[in-house]
Amino acid sequence: MLISMTGFASARGAHEGYSWAWELRGVNGKGLDLRLRVPDWIDGLEAGLRARLTKALARGNVSLGLRVQAEEQTGRLRVNAAQLEDVLAAMAEVEACAMAQGLSLAPARPGDVLAVRGVLETTSAEQDTAALSKALMEDFDGVLAEFQNMRAAEGKALHTVLTAQLDEVAQLTEAAIEAAEARRDEMAAALRVSLARVLDNADGVDEARLTQELALIAVKSDVTEEIDRLRTHVTAARDLLTQDGAVGRKLDFLMQEFNREANTLCSKAQSGGLTTIGLALKALIDQMREQVQNVE
Repeated sequence: MLISMTGFASARGAHEGYSWAWELRGVNGKGLDLRLRVPDWIDGLEAGLRARLTKALARGNVSLGLRVQAEEQTGRLRVNAAQLEDVLAAMAEVEACAMAQGLSLAPARPGDVLAVRGVLETTSAEQDTAALSKALMEDFDGVLAEFQNMRAAEGKALHTVLTAQLDEVAQLTEAAIEAAEARRDEMAAALRVSLARVLDNADGVDEARLTQELALIAVKSDVTEEIDRLRTHVTAARDLLTQDGAVGRKLDFLMQEFNREANTLCSKAQSGGLTTIGLALKALIDQMREQVQNVE
């Protein structure tokens, strides 16, 4: 089953005072390129997500975005014991100095002491990133499944398109055989003319060189090998379409081979009918290559 590199998935979730939103996108690429934008204050999250994506995907430019928002939390008040001790010691020192000068100070109230900067602190609740990370990873399983389902659906559509295009390539290949047969008499006459021209200028020419020239004339008009290779490539492509896993690279290489044979067919055509078929093949193969670019 073919898998497309194009896909999209999004989701929202929440867990114990946190809410989040996922967005996962994929487009075609030569290899696997992962781009993650996730909060760096959640320990181990990015590494875990990257490992899961690497295991699930083979090719594509994939971007993953995650926004996490914490609900507003009220901080707790705490007395800074060290600061309090320093303040009380300073107050005792001040009181002793005042008494030495014959001065009497009013007793300090607890509120006065707590009002001194640094004695009373506000602390926020500690973040349980381990629990949050676990919840996020569990939620991501659904996002990744949705993403893979879309890629599979796109792959199914690609399979339908490529199968139809391969059928058309096969039909054009058979048409090329008929066109080659139809030009047989014409090519035989052209070969006789070429042979006569060579023989007219063969005086003093080495027999081995003459044989080579005659062979080249015949080869330049023979499209049997190109047609046989086109048939073989169609069979190979059909086989790849039935395989599981990442076959995009193999299909892309096969498209290059298709194109090479179509180019050679055009160069050897020497007839309007065969040239037309060769050009139709080239246009169709270009369309196939565009589709194959999206196959994982």
